[in-house]
Amino acid sequence: MVPTAFDYQRASSVGEAVTLLAESGGNAKILAGGHSLIPTLKLRLARPATLIDIGRVDELKGISEDGDTIVIGALATHDEVATSDVVQAKAPNVAAAAAAIGDLQVRNCGTIGGALVHADPASDYPAAILTDEAEMVVQGPGGSRTVSAADFFVDIFATAVQEDELLTAVRVSARAAGTGSAYLKFPNPASGYAVVGCAANVTMDGGKCASAKVAFNGVANVAFRDAGVEDAITGTGADAAAIAAAAECAGNGQECMSDTFASAEFRAHLAKVYAGRALAAAVADAS
Repeated sequence: MVPTAFDYQRASSVGEAVTLLAESGGNAKILAGGHSLIPTLKLRLARPATLIDIGRVDELKGISEDGDTIVIGALATHDEVATSDVVQAKAPNVAAAAAAIGDLQVRNCGTIGGALVHADPASDYPAAILTDEAEMVVQGPGGSRTVSAADFFVDIFATAVQEDELLTAVRVSARAAGTGSAYLKFPNPASGYAVVGCAANVTMDGGKCASAKVAFNGVANVAFRDAGVEDAITGTGADAAAIAAAAECAGNGQECMSDTFASAEFRAHLAKVYAGRALAAAVADAS
């Protein structure tokens, strides 16, 4: 299909992009890598009056360190995130999620900012962002603000970023000593999107699980932390029996999605399977 007509603006800075958003009166879309937006334009699911291209805004690019925090620019490509030495070492769930996205072409064009704001519940980043308790830096007419991962994902294809705001960076704290990490998914064989994806961070101390963070994407309309699994594994020796018992809590109370590929019942089953696998991998990584 052919998109509806729109005006095209290329921003040269974050400030200019924010100004253009404000001038659009809520009828503009941000164009970064385009892998989420362009298909919706072609299907006319999105019909903006204006496209604001931020692809050449250098201040949105790059990956750096700020003390114990990794700062990932919104225009960092999935490949840059996946192959970054600092992200791999200090926020490995985010690197693993980036590496699991699409194919080589998609990873070299798509951006972390675009993927997060698009908020597809089957995308790979959200679970990793939640387990790593990242903060999203958002800029609008009133200045810059930060949004915690817990508050960022609002609904299916909806986030806390307002119509006149721009996601500029993702800030991730380096994982604590003694913490193991894992992100695993059951991919749709056609699209590669996560039918179920599970991220886990497990901190071991004295042979016991001192803390755990477990999150899912693909299961429900919104990615979520699973307190049931976290509470069940914390304080145990995180052996096979404890992991299996904790995994049985996965997805409890969630309204699972259903589509032509996977029923809600199948997703509920996969959530338990992948909780167990991700916990086991994270515990092994902590050893």
